[in-house]
Amino acid sequence: MDPANTNQSYITVDHVGQPDQDTYFTLDVLSKFYLTPHHKLNKEFLEKELYPHIKRVKKCDKKRILVTGGAGFVGSHLVDRLMLMGHEVIVIDNFFTGSKTNILHWIGHPNFTLMEHDIVTPILIQVDEIYHLACPASPPAYQFNPIKTIETNVIGTSNMLSLAKQVKARFLLTSTSEIYGDPLEHPQKETYWGNVNPIGPRACYDEGKRAAETLTYAYQTQEKVDVRVVRIFNTFGPRMDENDGRVVSNFIMQALQNQDMTIYGDGNQTRSFQFVHDLVDGLISTMRNEFTLPINLGNPVEFTILELAEELKGFIGSESKLVKLPAVQDDPKQRRPDISLAKEKLDWEPKFSRQQGLLETIQYFRQIVEADCEATRRS
Repeated sequence: MDPANTNQSYITVDHVGQPDQDTYFTLDVLSKFYLTPHHKLNKEFLEKELYPHIKRVKKCDKKRILVTGGAGFVGSHLVDRLMLMGHEVIVIDNFFTGSKTNILHWIGHPNFTLMEHDIVTPILIQVDEIYHLACPASPPAYQFNPIKTIETNVIGTSNMLSLAKQVKARFLLTSTSEIYGDPLEHPQKETYWGNVNPIGPRACYDEGKRAAETLTYAYQTQEKVDVRVVRIFNTFGPRMDENDGRVVSNFIMQALQNQDMTIYGDGNQTRSFQFVHDLVDGLISTMRNEFTLPINLGNPVEFTILELAEELKGFIGSESKLVKLPAVQDDPKQRRPDISLAKEKLDWEPKFSRQQGLLETIQYFRQIVEADCEATRRS
């Protein structure tokens, strides 16, 4: 790990997108979508506080955009941004890991359509762009039903590519840094082919996403589908499922409740986490760009899991103890993206510090814990 990476100054960012583009919104507006308690998201609040920020778009510039997995963690943030940009957004989700509460504030808006549907079954919708995010992304979720995970990645992706072919839509696949496996190259460039265990417990996701990339470029070559592929590195932020087993949500929930903070292995394995708003910026930039090869989206600032645990414990002021448990099979020892290509082709790099993102994520999870405590008190 580069020691210099741990000494970056903490600069507060107050917006997303670029000031001269339609992706620009202030953070205080955007955060109302996920930091406002659900019981306050009534019609009066939405029409006064949120809907006025939706941009007016000329009919010729307004797009119909399909987001598969749009009720999930990343998908719902992408939906927020696309809706605020004034487009018509259609969400497809089977709600295996997604939640209607993540997009509750858009239900009933004329630009928004929600369809409960499993993409393993074909569907025909007229759209201009397809953001294909549908797939469980946390290990407990994708290992719960590995056959379904593979089917979603292969059959589901094939169905969405077939739809893109039929309606001549631009297609963006959200792949993953997991296609690099336990990498022997560090940091990981897009040219690295990976080091993946094809029969391990993570293979249903890792190899499923590798197959999805293969399908995507087969459709580009054979059927001339206009495709984009992003490889997403570890991402965190509000709307993560508090029970999804990922390290950031695990640590925060444990620390808020003064429970033992569980570290799998010695804690010296490294990760690089990007805040979800940076990722959404990158997804939209990729969709709009003419570059068609895979591109890494992640934060190159690297740190150990042990450092993350100590940092979160300090932010929260928790009395939790750090407890080490046996390492998980095939858990990568290090993970850090090389984002040179994203900088060159997209003019993109993360702007949110880990500290700012963690503090906002803690605020989100603190509301969940307090609401649970209040519900318990009343019962």
